[in-house]
Amino acid sequence: MSMEQERPRLVVYTHVFPNQVQPTYGIFVRERMFRVAQSLPVTVVAPVPWFPGQGLLRRLRPHYRPEPPYHEVQQGIEVYHPRFLCIPRFLKCTDGLLEALFTWPLMRRLQREGRLDLIDAHFVYPDGVAAWLLGRWLGVPHTITLRGTILRISRTRLRRWLATRAMQRAARVFSVADSLRRTALSMGVPADQVQVVANGINLELFQPEDRQACRRRLGIPADARVLITVGTLNERKGFHRVIEQMPALLERYPDLIYLAVGGENPDGDRRRLQELAAALGVEGQVYFAGQQPPEVLRYYYSAADLFVLPTRFEGWANVFLEAAACSLPTVTTRVGGNAEVICSPMLGDLVPLGDGPALREAIVKALEGEWDHGAILAHARSQAWERRIPELLRAFATLTALRTGGAGRP
Repeated sequence: MSMEQERPRLVVYTHVFPNQVQPTYGIFVRERMFRVAQSLPVTVVAPVPWFPGQGLLRRLRPHYRPEPPYHEVQQGIEVYHPRFLCIPRFLKCTDGLLEALFTWPLMRRLQREGRLDLIDAHFVYPDGVAAWLLGRWLGVPHTITLRGTILRISRTRLRRWLATRAMQRAARVFSVADSLRRTALSMGVPADQVQVVANGINLELFQPEDRQACRRRLGIPADARVLITVGTLNERKGFHRVIEQMPALLERYPDLIYLAVGGENPDGDRRRLQELAAALGVEGQVYFAGQQPPEVLRYYYSAADLFVLPTRFEGWANVFLEAAACSLPTVTTRVGGNAEVICSPMLGDLVPLGDGPALREAIVKALEGEWDHGAILAHARSQAWERRIPELLRAFATLTALRTGGAGRP
């Protein structure tokens, strides 16, 4: 077998991927798999949810399900965005099947063109289920990378059954955190089939900048105490939990500022957050910075004193590493894989979800504490992507025998 034949041709299959209209959507998947693409041939299929009449709804809610072009080339890699039927709020148990049916023509064409040996799905539902079905129909193996959504899927009966079948039939299940691996095991996936390969950090994008220079750039007072949260403006990320603590925090720190950095959520959570801040009388201290490109985010992190993410659940949140790479300590909730990233008191503090006083006390403690910023930075640098990707490449290399052996476990 030639060297070229030994290199499996991957189709990265995920509905969460950056595109022209959502440039930061799922950037963590691209960061991971485009590094794999430096060693293996990769094509990306990123299905887009759609239903008839969607354009009319978008007139009322402009941010609702923006439609990217069908085909893009990103960093020299082809990315396809085929539509699949997805009814909002209803019949979610059919999303995996519909995603597979609507993308099958494209996947079949990629196979005929010699560009598909293995389907690499990200998120167990619907993408992992669709990859399982497509793998059966096309006779190719599939892998699944587990992220935070498995925590939610594990509690729904039919989707749990579908997700379990998809994982049990996978050639390999990757998990970005050990907490997600344990969830998969509780669903009946064999232990020898799940491999933890955590996310990493792009040290070219995230590094400390001069704090005062960043504050001047962003129009933030030089002497203010600054909290920051980075993420989509939705309920899960917990922006509202920080805003709820602002009145009490401002009594102690009258110059406190909260930077809420993130793109609009289709459900209009920015408006609700602004209304909450106004109702509490803190709207002047909460800055909604909007969505920022990755190359600009380090200036926001570097302008802050503390990163806060009181999230409801996470798999492995890259924002923790981004903040640490800019030498920021973190306060977050003890959910999902958060304790695996903030794995030492040197890096920050974890509090129970929904405990407002504990969150406030942790923020006060962090703002008044002495931090070894050099140690925080060193930890982030030890988590560079360059340390993660060789594990993935070795795993994909062991699956090359499946190229001619059909789908299923090795």
